Formats: sequence, C-alpha cells, structure tokens
Amino acid sequence: MKRRLAILFTIALAFTTSYAQVGDPRRTVSVGVSGGMGTSRVSFIPSIKQTLSLGPTMGVSIRHISEKYFFLICGTQLECNIANRGWTELIEDGSGNEYTRTATYIEFPFLAHMGFGREFRGVQGHINLGPQVGYLLKEKEFYGGQKPWDTSNRPNNVIEQYGKPIENKVDYGITASVGLELHTGIGNFGIEGRYYFGLGNIFGITKKDYFARCANSTISVRATYSFNLLN
Repeated sequence: MKRRLAILFTIALAFTTSYAQVGDPRRTVSVGVSGGMGTSRVSFIPSIKQTLSLGPTMGVSIRHISEKYFFLICGTQLECNIANRGWTELIEDGSGNEYTRTATYIEFPFLAHMGFGREFRGVQGHINLGPQVGYLLKEKEFYGGQKPWDTSNRPNNVIEQYGKPIENKVDYGITASVGLELHTGIGNFGIEGRYYFGLGNIFGITKKDYFARCANSTISVRATYSFNLLN
C-alpha cells in the first residue's frame, strides 16, 4: 500500500511541476458544484459475476488556471465529492437470490486540467487526469429474492464476501474525465464523463486472505456549474 501511495504522490507532484510557467500566465480561479449518477463494480479475483450498480455522486471543486500554452489552457483542479460505489451480483444458480453492497465514500481527486476552446465566453472542452484518495463513510448490504438464502450452488463457490465488512476504509486510484463547458456571463455550465480505476483493495489480499484482488471502478456522468472568483 505504501508503494502505491508513493506512486500517487509522485504523479501528483509531476502534474504540479509540469505547470511551471512556459506559456502565457493566467490567474483564473473558479469554484463549482457538480451532481450526477455513476455505475460501479468491484474487480474480484476469484471473479464474481456482476451487473452495474447505480448510485449518485455530488461534490464541490476549485480550479486554478495558471497558463495558456498555444491552444491549451492549463491548470489544476481540487475536488471533494460524495459518491456511492459497490457492486450488484448477477446470481444465476437457480437460487433466486439477490445481493447488492452499497458503499458511500468521500473522495478527494487532485487533477491536472487541460482545456481547449473558448477561454472566457463560448464552448470549451477539457480533459482532467490525476490521482484520487477516498475514505469509506458507510456501507450497507441488501439480501433479496427467494428465502431462505441458498449459497450452495454459487459459481466457483465464492461466498466469502457475504457479511464481510470492508476492511480497508482508505481507497485510492487514478481518475480521468472529459467534458464540455459553456462559459457565460452568469457562470460556466458543463457536462462531464469520468472513469475511476482503483489501485487499492477493499478487503485484505495477503496470502492468508481469500481474495487476490478486490478493487473499485466507476464510470459516472455529471452536470457541473462553476463561477470565476478571479480572472
């Protein structure tokens, strides 16, 4: 875990130093809010068959534009988000069982921001990329379908996850997004698609543990609104 956190810190430092001013300097600072829906799953080894699990996401952000280098508008963006993750199992063993785990995280993405298009009025596209750290706030299991529950015919006999609390509350990984913003006189309105790839595991993965990998991944779509504090 320490090695992976060191990798994330190195990436964040590289993003920061990469914006040492080599183009036209800027000092635009904006703050914003966002909200949307995401689909999530957990990558398990041994595998567990899943359908995508839906959940809301919302948050606040602050963006600093430091320079314009040719057509690229460059800066950094910090966020604080609340998001539902987890997984929903696709159980096809004839038991009629249903299972969903919902996990609510507070997330802190640290992103390099690269925009292209209109700088102040009009449409601007952007790409964000960087490390993300999250912390588990709460989790909930849902057992549904036919009763009593019957796990005797589960594929590969993978039942270790049932009733097992998430052991690693700190989650970390890499996130990337693409989006469009309409910059107007009353603020910036946008839409964004985002992917998160978890590097951490929700359960232990030592030799004595059952799973060899159990990492989060999410795809989300969000609407955003922001306004400039400094131009």
